[in-house]
Amino acid sequence: MKKLNMWCGTILLAAMSHACQAQILIGQTAGFTGAVGAGVKETTEGAKLYLDATNAKGGVNGQKIELISLDDKFDPKLAAENARKLIEEQNVVAMFLTRGTPHTEAIIPLLDQYGVPLIGPSTGAMVLHQPVKKHIFNVRATYQREAEKAITHLHSMGITRIGIVYADDSFGADGVAGAQKGLETAKLKPVVLEKFNRAKPDFAPLAPKIYQSNAQAILMVASGQAVVDGMKAFRAAGSAAQIVTLSNNASIGFVKSLGDNARGVIVTQVFPYERSIAYPMVKEAQDLAKAKGQSEVTPAMLEGFAAAKVLVEGLRRAGAKPTREKIQTALEGMRKLDIGGLEVGYSSEDHSGLDFADLSIIGADGKFKR
Repeated sequence: MKKLNMWCGTILLAAMSHACQAQILIGQTAGFTGAVGAGVKETTEGAKLYLDATNAKGGVNGQKIELISLDDKFDPKLAAENARKLIEEQNVVAMFLTRGTPHTEAIIPLLDQYGVPLIGPSTGAMVLHQPVKKHIFNVRATYQREAEKAITHLHSMGITRIGIVYADDSFGADGVAGAQKGLETAKLKPVVLEKFNRAKPDFAPLAPKIYQSNAQAILMVASGQAVVDGMKAFRAAGSAAQIVTLSNNASIGFVKSLGDNARGVIVTQVFPYERSIAYPMVKEAQDLAKAKGQSEVTPAMLEGFAAAKVLVEGLRRAGAKPTREKIQTALEGMRKLDIGGLEVGYSSEDHSGLDFADLSIIGADGKFKR
C-alpha cells in the first residue's frame, strides 16, 4: 500500500510537472527589421511585460504562454509565409500583434482557412474593422479616426493650408480617407495631395511641390523611415511646414531617427499618456517596467501591453485547454472588459475594441508631450 501511494505520488508530481511545462503557443509575424523595426520592437516589448508577468504567476489556467515571433522585414509576402509556418507547422492557437495593413491583409486567408483568431494587429486600418473580419480582434482606434482628429486639431489652431503625403498602399489610402473627412468638416481642401511608392520612397520629386504649396502643415501617412526621409527632403527644399503623422510612429525609436528634426512633430496617439498614472493600465505597465529595470514606458509599449491584456483574458475565458475555436468564442463573448481605465468589448458583429484617440507633440527632450 505504501509503495502504491509512493507510485501515485510520483505520477501526480510528473503530471504536475508536465502541466507546468505545457505551453500555449501564440504566433507573431512583424517587421522586427526594416522600416518599422524600432516601433515593432517597442510594441512587442510592451506585450512581453504583461506576458512575462502572467507567466511568472503560473500562466493561464496552469499553462505558460509562449510567443513565437518571426521577422517579416515589413514585407507582406513574407508576413503571409511566416503566418503559414506558425499556423500549419507550429500549430499556434492564435496570432498576435502583427504590424502593417497590407501585411495583416495578407494573412487573412490563412486565418479564415484554419479558424485562427488574430488579437491586436498593430494597424488602425478601417478595412480590418468594417466589414467585420471574423477572425480579427482589434484593440486600437482606426487610422481614419486619428487622421480626422489631427486635421480638426490643426484647424482649431487656425491652420488652413494643409497638405497630405501618403504611401501608395491600403494604409495610406485609409489615412487619406480620414483626413478628407476632417477637411470637409472644416470646409477646406488640401493644398497638396501626393503619394509615394511605399517599397521605394523617393521624395525628391515631391519636395519642390511641398515648398511651392506654401503648406503650413503636412500630414504624412507613412511608416517610420519614410517620414524621416520625407521630412529631411521637405526641409532641404525650404518648407517649414508642421509635420504631423499617425500613431504607427509613436515610438522612441522613431523620435531618435528624426534626430534634430524631431522637436515639434505632432504624432497622434491611440492610448492614454504613457506617464498618466491616473489610468491603472499605465501604472501597471510602469511598475512592471521598473521591476525589469526599464527606465520608461513608451506609447508603442502601451499598445503591446493593452493587446497582451486582451489576449490573456481571451485565453483565460477559453478554459484549461484553449483551442482556436474556444478562443474565438471567448473573445466574441467579451463585453466591457476593463483593461485599466479603458473598456474593450466585442461581439460577432463588432471587432473594433477601442476608439480612443489623442494627440502628442515631440518636445525638446525627445519625449511625447500632451
